[in-house]
Amino acid sequence: MTPLLQVTDLTKHFPIRSGVFRSAGGVIKAVDGVSFSIDAGQTLGLVGESGCGKSTTGRLLMRLLTATSGSIRLDGQEIAELRRSDLQEYRRRVQMVFQNPSSSLNPRQSVGSAIAAPLLAQRVTPTGGVKARVRDLMDRVGLRPDHYNRFPHEFSGGQKQRVGIARALALDPQLIICDEPVSALDVSVQAQVINLLEDIQRDTGVAYLFVAHDLSVVKHFADRVAVMYLGKIMEYGDSAGVFDAPKHPYTQALLSAVPHPDPAADRSGRIRLSGDLPSPADPPRGCVFQSRCPAYPLLDPQRRQSCTDSVPSGDIACHHTDSAGEALAAAPR
Repeated sequence: MTPLLQVTDLTKHFPIRSGVFRSAGGVIKAVDGVSFSIDAGQTLGLVGESGCGKSTTGRLLMRLLTATSGSIRLDGQEIAELRRSDLQEYRRRVQMVFQNPSSSLNPRQSVGSAIAAPLLAQRVTPTGGVKARVRDLMDRVGLRPDHYNRFPHEFSGGQKQRVGIARALALDPQLIICDEPVSALDVSVQAQVINLLEDIQRDTGVAYLFVAHDLSVVKHFADRVAVMYLGKIMEYGDSAGVFDAPKHPYTQALLSAVPHPDPAADRSGRIRLSGDLPSPADPPRGCVFQSRCPAYPLLDPQRRQSCTDSVPSGDIACHHTDSAGEALAAAPR
């Protein structure tokens, strides 16, 4: 079966400009050869630490940024080639919920107008009219009818995010890119928004790309998970497999850092990464994680040398999954 969205070797490099004439002197490799797929009605969690390229990937999928190279296909159609009317049609099928619910809403625009904006921009006239459609969307996301003429400053963070979700649903998209939609919200409100997204997916069959750094939320919400580091996918697979039996050293280190709700819990298994995150302008050759990998110094010289080679293709970006796992088990916590 053809996936709804197929991303292959997606790359985005930003030029580094300096001097009086702003000439290019290198590039920032924000996204560097990312590949994944999303089936209809499925949720893919894209996780990783800040600065790894998660949000840039989402903006590339929306065509808010133009990819340097690679392929993005929706139902088999290459979107990099879309122009004007075709791109407008694509954006009816793919929508986005932004990270900051306050900055993503126009403070001078009422909630009703904000939700109606996609319908007006696409010249869509729903059955019963635009206003009836907006009120139906507001009801679906848990907003009251009297909220229609209110402005964003009159709402809490959770309510603003519900407005953003209603706006994304206005055109009945097939895919919604959720760029850390709950990171700015309180824990109790996070649960409400996640439950809302699950209810919408169950009712409409929409697929999600869920960008997040909160692994506990992703474990609960996502069907598949892609772990990203320095512009590359380190591990990719079913949510249960990645969380219960992570194979890449970076995934293991990331999961070991998840806070435990029990203050008395044993934290001796936490893997502490040393060193600073390498510059995306000059990443290490081969495995980009080698400079911080706790298992790398424990490998024999021959295996260590192979880490500078191109990482093999597959769901795990590691040359020595088994031996690295054994070395990581022996590494100091």
